[in-house]
Amino acid sequence: MLHEFLTANRQELIARCKDKAGARFAPSLSPATIDHGVPLFLQQLTGILRHEQETDERPASHARSAPGDEPTTEIGRTAALQGTELLRLGYTLDQVVHGYGDVCQAITSLAVEQTTPISNDEFRTLNRCLDNAIAYAVTAFGSAGEVSIVAQAETLSERLNAFAIEQKRLIDIAVHSFSAIKSGSVGSAGATGALLSHTLEELRSLPGRILPEIPLSGPAAATVPKLKP
Repeated sequence: MLHEFLTANRQELIARCKDKAGARFAPSLSPATIDHGVPLFLQQLTGILRHEQETDERPASHARSAPGDEPTTEIGRTAALQGTELLRLGYTLDQVVHGYGDVCQAITSLAVEQTTPISNDEFRTLNRCLDNAIAYAVTAFGSAGEVSIVAQAETLSERLNAFAIEQKRLIDIAVHSFSAIKSGSVGSAGATGALLSHTLEELRSLPGRILPEIPLSGPAAATVPKLKP
């Protein structure tokens, strides 16, 4: 059982994640995400796997939370809080996403080394939990970094500045969502994929929301100089 494997190898998995994080994080940053985030995620994942094994209750394969919704699982709530806290501590979004990828790699590589089988259902649960954790961490990280000046902007200059800030926030979320999918840690059909799609829709509607008076179509025909015959 995967939950028994996680319980028996908890310290080894944490140590492996710490080694991987040490290669990317500044020494002053790495302890926070490893000492708190990884152990808590492993604990919650183990509990979910044990519950599903004992009850045979699993979410439908298509079930997922929509971007922007309040987290409905303990993993989602923890990831959202952690995303906000890690931003305050000086982490980058890339470091947060890679931290969850480290957990997946540590679990799968150690399981192979110990010839511990992971069933399809268990792997789907692992993938679902990672997917939701990444999606909520990315969403919370982006929201915490947003500078909300749009409502107070009175001049075109201020609104252009608000546009640039919001555009950067959304692009950061889109880039790191895509990075998580591209890395293979999560699939494109889960919560992270839905977050990417939602963010791209927000980017598309951004000019109309912040700068509605600026037309996005090409110049009107009347403004194009006409050649004299």
